[in-house]
Amino acid sequence: MLAKPRSPDQALAHGVWVKWIGGASNQDLPAIQDLAGIYALAGVHCLDVAADPAVVAAARRGIAWAADHGAERPWLMVSLSDGADPHFRKAWFDPAHCPAECPRPCERVCPAQAIGVPATGQAGVLTERCYGCGRCLPSCPLGLIEERDHQLTSAAVAPLLAALRPDAVELHTRLGRGEAFAQRVEQLRASGVPLKRLAVSCGLEPAVGERATPLPVSPSELAAELWHRFAVLRAAGYRPLWQLDGRPMSGDVGAGTAHAAVNLAMAVAAQSPPGPLQLAGGTNAHSLAVLERQGSKGTVVRGVAFGGVARSLLQPLLQQAQERGRTLLADASLWPQALALAEGLVRPWLALERR
Repeated sequence: MLAKPRSPDQALAHGVWVKWIGGASNQDLPAIQDLAGIYALAGVHCLDVAADPAVVAAARRGIAWAADHGAERPWLMVSLSDGADPHFRKAWFDPAHCPAECPRPCERVCPAQAIGVPATGQAGVLTERCYGCGRCLPSCPLGLIEERDHQLTSAAVAPLLAALRPDAVELHTRLGRGEAFAQRVEQLRASGVPLKRLAVSCGLEPAVGERATPLPVSPSELAAELWHRFAVLRAAGYRPLWQLDGRPMSGDVGAGTAHAAVNLAMAVAAQSPPGPLQLAGGTNAHSLAVLERQGSKGTVVRGVAFGGVARSLLQPLLQQAQERGRTLLADASLWPQALALAEGLVRPWLALERR
């Protein structure tokens, strides 16, 4: 069995941190419970889910199942944003406007199987499954699909966090939103919840609505924004974790997306503020090889987060369990298969500490 750091903090210190991303707007409770259980048993150090009581409860059921099977308990993290963000949106359309002869390209491109099939009595977007990747938006030949933002109000943040009691929080931000970020951090502080880490997720995209025509953003600009965020976190007493979002929600697309997050980390690392850097956005089974070719495994980059690819690996088994009328974790013939697939994604990162 692979040696594993005793705690998530030690995983960050050793450069072998692995996080599973459930989706900041994903509310598919059976799948969240199943995926949380399998990836916790596979050895991830953190489970990142929507800041929603039902979602958190489902993730905790998965964690409890994994603990019963010998897993160490990972951190439970919830995701928030300081403004409009693709991770906090859902697709929507009125299926009554869809022509009967439409080949339904939206259904074909949806990685979450969140487009209902009329023949089954379901139509339109299955809201609980949609996690906002946006791939369906340009696929509709009639342009019928729109995105709808899902955000917490400022007044809701502190009481919700106090009720959820997560181990950590991830705060999605964008360039140009420093004031909104500081306000969100103050709301977190007001909750009174002691956080082990406050992760800051940011890429090169400018703030939504900040620029009519978004201009290219340089790694230096991103680093400067991270220094501003660092000052806010330090003043509030939080320990940062920097999640560099290379190509958001695209890890299941193919091998090419693995370069985005690694290249961003390499460009920002020398200018970034104190705190561990973690890859996200386009990460998949090819990310480690890309990182190793850069010669920076476990040094510049301290860990990785897997989202879309983590779900797509297990999606066929989730579907089989659903067709059998049970959860994946309750099916003794399926969950070992799911665990083997999850370990294939996670274990190469855990093995870094033995090299």
